[in-house]
Amino acid sequence: MPILKLEQDDENKQLEFELAYQRTLTTQERFELMLRKSREIAEVLLKHGYRKPVEIVKRT
Repeated sequence: MPILKLEQDDENKQLEFELAYQRTLTTQERFELMLRKSREIAEVLLKHGYRKPVEIVKRT
């Protein structure tokens, strides 16, 4: 996987680099990456004390 090195921050070059990488992935790889990142985010949130959002409970 290539690495982008810039002298200064350049959002346009960063975006083009990311889009070029995304274009190389198959649909299956994109979904796997998305699911892996979702799990990572959920783990980080749980680690920092954020739990599942409040659920609506039906009153009886």
